[in-house]
Amino acid sequence: MQSSAARIPWQVIEGNHEEEVVEGKLGFLAYEKRFHTPSTFSESNTNLYYSYEVAGLHVIMLGCYADYSRKSQQYAWLEKDLAKVDRSRTPWLIVGMHAPWYNSNVAHQGEMEGMRNTMESLLFEYGVDAVFAGHVHAYERSLRVYKGQLNELGPVYINIGDGGNREGLSNEYIKPSPRWSAFREPSYGMGVLNVMNTTHAVWQWHRNQDGIMVIGDEIDIIRAGQSQIPVAEIMPSCKGYFLGAFRRIYMFLQRLVQPPAPHKFA
Repeated sequence: MQSSAARIPWQVIEGNHEEEVVEGKLGFLAYEKRFHTPSTFSESNTNLYYSYEVAGLHVIMLGCYADYSRKSQQYAWLEKDLAKVDRSRTPWLIVGMHAPWYNSNVAHQGEMEGMRNTMESLLFEYGVDAVFAGHVHAYERSLRVYKGQLNELGPVYINIGDGGNREGLSNEYIKPSPRWSAFREPSYGMGVLNVMNTTHAVWQWHRNQDGIMVIGDEIDIIRAGQSQIPVAEIMPSCKGYFLGAFRRIYMFLQRLVQPPAPHKFA
């Protein structure tokens, strides 16, 4: 981890594996002392939840294991942070957290219903584009959803807890699949979100066992104001591989003709 973190900026958020007993109480002492986050920049008094901005994105990191009730400090901070987002400067609004709100895997089923019921309306009101979580050791991507129902203005929820660990994969899913679940697979893997410009982003998920750069799942997200419109369906791995290769060639040729303008950091 050290060699990677020394070269690439990391932003982290606490999970259940960082929880420990401190003086007879559950807490996150080691996490809080070892990981430095831009909490002060985002006017949060803790690194259990905070936000940051980079290259057109406003990213909010929520704490699943901090108080999230409507009267909590985290809820008040989230409401204030969302209200001050300038979508002309950071058009993309992304949320990250440890445990998923939408999860059709049997593992950890329904654990974050309380948090979802409390905070989901805020994320919807302010037009969050995508929500990333882990915790469940498998991959799943949702359609746009709000309060359990398909909604074109709701966020895309992506569970990417499949990086690998000693506990193994979470292989069992609820059947039949909920209407909001677009793709799910119990495989180790990793994903990349490429933000192309102020309106267009591409999410790609890759399985570890494929051995080569095969796209296991892919979706294009196009923003129109504060609404989100899906323009690509799930692609089978072979089709995704060739379309992904074509996309990369096209983007390379575009850069040769018109190099992208450098990002401006406020």
